[in-house]
Amino acid sequence: MKSTIILDESYGKYSGQELEIILTPEQIQARIRELAQKISADYQGRVPIFIGVLNGSFIFFADLFRELTIDGEVDFIKISSYADETKSSGTVLLLKDISCDISKRDVIVVEDIIDSGLSIKFLKRRLEESNTNSVRFAALLIKEHTRIDFPIDYLGFRIPDRFVVGYGLDLAQKLRNLKAVYAFK
Repeated sequence: MKSTIILDESYGKYSGQELEIILTPEQIQARIRELAQKISADYQGRVPIFIGVLNGSFIFFADLFRELTIDGEVDFIKISSYADETKSSGTVLLLKDISCDISKRDVIVVEDIIDSGLSIKFLKRRLEESNTNSVRFAALLIKEHTRIDFPIDYLGFRIPDRFVVGYGLDLAQKLRNLKAVYAFK
């Protein structure tokens, strides 16, 4: 596995940018096992609904879900606040809503990264309006500067305030397939 990647001309304005590895596949998988053990213990005897936030969370979601020792239901929601940029636009767009009934259910939202906090606040407000028993959050990454007024119950890693790609995270829909998490230098 390469410790650095230089983006070629197919990445347009990002051509020539260097990416460096910040989380290896082994670190990611070890932390996912720990998170799955905690979720499984916390929800023993219950069947929560896991809601993955598309598109970025799909790899983390799948790996986390396979490590659980409890039953769970699955649904997805798709929102956007980045478009094709490396910084949030400041506006959250709902592109696909959930299709299951979450009233009186335990919900665990599975997110790839929490950056500005805007998306996660939007999701919390929207889901709690549905008369749920509980809404908790599992996130692979949170950036150091992020300030939100509620806990992330199942957090993988706190990372520096840099744009990251790989392991489901993208740059204009590219680089999601990298097995590690890389940051722009």
